[in-house]
Amino acid sequence: MAHLGVSELATIAHAAYGRELRGVDRLRGGSKKGVYRLTLDDGTTGVAYVWRASEDYWPAHEPDPLFGNANGRDLFLTAHTALSEAGARVPRLVLVTDDVVVVEDLGSEFLEQRLDPEPLARLWHDVDAMHRHLSPHYGRPGALQPADAPPIPDVVLRRALGHLEACRTRVPRIAAARAELETQLHQRHALIEPRTTYGLIHGELGPDHVLVADGRPALIDIEGVMFFDVEWEHVFLRLRFGPHYRPVAGLDPARLDLYELAMHLSLVEGPLRLLDGDFPHREAMLAIAEHNVERVLDAV
Repeated sequence: MAHLGVSELATIAHAAYGRELRGVDRLRGGSKKGVYRLTLDDGTTGVAYVWRASEDYWPAHEPDPLFGNANGRDLFLTAHTALSEAGARVPRLVLVTDDVVVVEDLGSEFLEQRLDPEPLARLWHDVDAMHRHLSPHYGRPGALQPADAPPIPDVVLRRALGHLEACRTRVPRIAAARAELETQLHQRHALIEPRTTYGLIHGELGPDHVLVADGRPALIDIEGVMFFDVEWEHVFLRLRFGPHYRPVAGLDPARLDLYELAMHLSLVEGPLRLLDGDFPHREAMLAIAEHNVERVLDAV
């Protein structure tokens, strides 16, 4: 896969800072965009996010307006605004163009490298503030769903059934348990009561999507931000933070049960589909898929 060349990054750096580019490092930044640290002639650094087909490892797939299209400059910008309004820290904007955003460089210390009490406490404070930032409709901050949209549990159930079907064709152990898993999904869904307000969630908030700078957490990879059932986020937080996860009161147990199984199915289907393309970190994706196969089978 061809990534941006130094000459084009030099043009971006000059537009952002008015200075010459002296060095470039391509950083990890997910699978849908390019992330580059720009080092200027005076030692200043910035980070460029680039959304182009040449930076996207995902194979072509039927678009999903809530989950599958978490990519692009516009989603980044609306998410950046929404998170800032909710009180969460995000890197400061330096430059915005058609398919590039440059932000301040907050360093390379991820929360997964420093699961210390102080940054964790600040993160849970920010997450709580986000989840209390409410909307009467769910969806992306710039494209909320209409009032007559299907309830979120219906959306999650339909998506999970699709993932189950996709997993059945790839994972024989899931194929053997398909009927039981489908029954589990429907039974868990049937216990959920209606809801009319939704909190702001990151959508993929693991410790690898949180930078720590000056002891404070900052959220990155934010294109998946939306108003949604906060239980969806808490299932992911519990999965990714393990013993460092902070439980909160008031969550709906029925939603947690459905969303947990749905989440594990998505974390089998997604990594395996990503590997249909030329994503380079294949062993890591296979390990994620295998771990979640085991969690899916725990449900039967």
